[in-house]
Amino acid sequence: MAHAGLSATLTVTGAICAGLLPTSAAAEQITVFAAASMTNAMARIEQDFEARTGHDLVVSLAGTSVLARQIQQGAPADIFISANADWMDALEQDGLIEPGTRFDLLANALVLVAHGKDAKPVAIGPDMDLAGLVGDGRMAMALVDAVPAGIYGKASLESLGLWDGVAPAVVQADNVRAALRLVASGEAGLGIVYATDAVAEKDVSVIGSFPADSHPPIVYPAADIAGRDLPAETEFLDYLRGPEAREAFEQQGFVVMAR
Repeated sequence: MAHAGLSATLTVTGAICAGLLPTSAAAEQITVFAAASMTNAMARIEQDFEARTGHDLVVSLAGTSVLARQIQQGAPADIFISANADWMDALEQDGLIEPGTRFDLLANALVLVAHGKDAKPVAIGPDMDLAGLVGDGRMAMALVDAVPAGIYGKASLESLGLWDGVAPAVVQADNVRAALRLVASGEAGLGIVYATDAVAEKDVSVIGSFPADSHPPIVYPAADIAGRDLPAETEFLDYLRGPEAREAFEQQGFVVMAR
């Protein structure tokens, strides 16, 4: 019996050495704060990264402004993926980003969505009657003075000269996914969201795309939050630049900038 026990021990040890089994000593838990617009892609990435590495990935999704403020207040985040460069700049200026870890991960686009599957397309430009299109209804947007999708959306409408005409009809949501849900449910007839969000919801139609030059570039920077120095943090940032993550992001309509 002693020989059998020794044999079993050697078998398990050999499997660990060969990389077939994760070791509890090497497994680490890291917390990722990511913009709500990344919800679907991050669900796939979380599952794949954990399966490949044995690490435990805890993903917290919300509006970028909410997450950034939580980090400023000491929330235990290890990695931050922002939907807006300005919020990452603010954390960097506060000394909350590990030097040399920041990089631009993704790009996105802004679209106008309508409730239902077969809404009629429109041409978005200075001459469109957006106020007439909204009518007596509501247009959903993320918080226009705090959340990146809302900031970009308002900037685009102002650039096109359309903001004043629709501002009274705008209903603001805590994040872009919440704005999308208002349109999907029919509580708002129209909404301004990221192109990647529209892909994730079957009960809305993309009826137009906002000109890229009507708002600042929509870039998602990623970085390691200062504090803990775990190997898993570097592993995850490397993973985000790898082929598996690229596939997950592109499937949701993101443009991957990182190499």
